[in-house]
Amino acid sequence: MSTFSNYYDMILDHVSARVTLTADEKQLFCDALTLRNLLPRQYLLQQGDICRHESFLCKGFLRSFYVDDQGDEHTLHFALEDWWIADLQSFIRQEPATRSIIAMEPVTVLQIEKHTREELLKEVPALERFWRILNENACASQDERILNNITLTGAERYAQLLKKYPSIDQRMPLKHIASYLGITPVFLSQIRKSNLKN
Repeated sequence: MSTFSNYYDMILDHVSARVTLTADEKQLFCDALTLRNLLPRQYLLQQGDICRHESFLCKGFLRSFYVDDQGDEHTLHFALEDWWIADLQSFIRQEPATRSIIAMEPVTVLQIEKHTREELLKEVPALERFWRILNENACASQDERILNNITLTGAERYAQLLKKYPSIDQRMPLKHIASYLGITPVFLSQIRKSNLKN
């Protein structure tokens, strides 16, 4: 079986874990997707551009970040295999993106355009439910992250991140992890040294 078809099998497994589609609906869904490959440091989306697609990550690692007026980067999200990523506000409203999304490794994504997705949701009601489930889970995760930022120390947030994503410190540079956690790289270094001693 080709790697190409493996990617489509992967996204169908992802959807089937949440909703049930008929064979015809699966075909409609796959026909709506386009495959795209990125090299490390290649942008999936650049801040200021319109986000035209939602992207399902088949292979690799993506980082979403905001660049402020001083040119400093603030890591907002990251995406691992079997995750979706987009600038949702830009995608839904078709307005300039407030963030960039960049490949940290060689990346393969399956993408769907907004218009295509809207047509698909009309034709396949189960997919409307699928995207609702995705959005509900994303909102719940975002709420949890906001609360953790208020209630947990930097060390506790880092420990929780490693517990949830054990390979994260091999896949994303420490300065980006520190930015994601809302702490300085120096403080993250101190946390890591302290962990090694314990």
